[in-house]
Amino acid sequence: MVEVNKIPHIDEISNHGAFAGAGQKKTATFRERYHQQNKVVPSLEEAIRRTGLKDGMTISFHHHFRNGDYVVNMVVDEIAKMGIKNLTLAASSLTDIHAPLIEHIRNGVITHIETSGLRGKLAEEVSRGLMDFPIVFRSHGGRAAAIESGELHIDVAFLGAPSCDPYGNANGYNRDEENATCCGSLGYAMVDAQYADKVVILTDCIVDYPNTPCAIPENQVDYVVKVDSIGDPKGIMSGATRYSRDPKELLIAKMTAEVCEASGYLYDGFSMQMGSGGASLAACRYIREKMIGQGIRCSYALGGITGQITAMHEEGLIGKILDVQSFDLVAAESLKNNFYHQQISGEDYASFANKGAATHQLDFCILSALEVDIDFNVNVVTGSDGIVMGAVGGHPDAAAGAALTIIVGPLYRGRIPTIVEKVTTVTTPGSVVDVVVTEQGIAVNPARPEIRERLAAAGLPVSDIRQLQKRAYRLVGTPDPIRFKDKVIGLVMYRDNTVIDVVREIAEYDYNA
Repeated sequence: MVEVNKIPHIDEISNHGAFAGAGQKKTATFRERYHQQNKVVPSLEEAIRRTGLKDGMTISFHHHFRNGDYVVNMVVDEIAKMGIKNLTLAASSLTDIHAPLIEHIRNGVITHIETSGLRGKLAEEVSRGLMDFPIVFRSHGGRAAAIESGELHIDVAFLGAPSCDPYGNANGYNRDEENATCCGSLGYAMVDAQYADKVVILTDCIVDYPNTPCAIPENQVDYVVKVDSIGDPKGIMSGATRYSRDPKELLIAKMTAEVCEASGYLYDGFSMQMGSGGASLAACRYIREKMIGQGIRCSYALGGITGQITAMHEEGLIGKILDVQSFDLVAAESLKNNFYHQQISGEDYASFANKGAATHQLDFCILSALEVDIDFNVNVVTGSDGIVMGAVGGHPDAAAGAALTIIVGPLYRGRIPTIVEKVTTVTTPGSVVDVVVTEQGIAVNPARPEIRERLAAAGLPVSDIRQLQKRAYRLVGTPDPIRFKDKVIGLVMYRDNTVIDVVREIAEYDYNA
């Protein structure tokens, strides 16, 4: 471990000597050069002060620790103590662990939020009108494009990193310590680091210079703060990234692999992305079986990466992995150990404004949904009660980019239909959705008649999506309309950063009326 207290910070070095004036002869010793760029500051409060953070500015965070994240709450708590208010919080996503933000919103510390999604108590309170200004929901690619263009300007980015050297080279794993904090890819943080005015790295492990390879290079970092802990790695694998053992989801997964094969997109050299959700992640194992049976390989796998994907890579079934976020600790370890498992930024992953986003090269993607309607529109943000419970994520980005977009989900969950007449919130438009797979049938977008013909010829249970919707309503009943108030609590942006839908405040039911 580096004794950072013995190394003076860059701000403490007087402006004289070898680096003072242009054209002056460089006479500094190695030790002077080593000290010159040290960016470690003694406390989080000091780092915030040095950034010049003021009322009304925008702060950003990444969500690679998901429900194990400590950084957002830690930083906003400190900002609140310093009396700074009226901030925009631009996090790539927010989860259950960020419930303490509720009080900071009520106290005026946070007045605006831009994010991909919300979950837990924070999402419930926002759905009930907590905030005065609507939350802006962006896809991961849309967020990257907005940051790149300046539409979403970040004044200060606070980025947690499992390892960082004293000069700011940061990564999502630590190559030197077995028990170090690990989250894998820092793909979403990479965009913030590149474009923010000031960048603060929070880490619980400072390593020797240079920390290479790095996700975030020192030339993008202003300050480094060592804290006790930036997060709980066990929180990475939770919720939507769980492994499924549900027989219904496994049936859907098996049928999805058959769709990939019959469609013609499962060939030697194909590319793929698996979304979050039990059925879409489980489809991996059935696709693997078909690959082995046919003797074919996948050229690259993209997106949020799981241990299933990395295992297939190590088997030689997947040539390369492009990882924008590691969905579990196995994937995080693979990123550290496998040369052809590479982390990529959210911009290179899915930005519509990028010269070459990887999503645009996909053969097929398999994505989950909360609801799908008879026009193939997909909702991944609001639940059947109108409460925000999910994230836009890379859903519309992958759906738009892939040659074949497959949406998977049960016909109904509990007593709630998944295939509906009209989704509560449009997050991915039906124009970029090709196939919907349920355990009781497969629907193909009329815009893709050739896919329908191939699936039917393979003997798969192809059905009209209206028939699936009617079957769902017969089995569980027609859902009552959700009651909303007029207040808009969320703006849902499509991946090109135009508004595709809005989310309204829910109206509470009076059961005693």
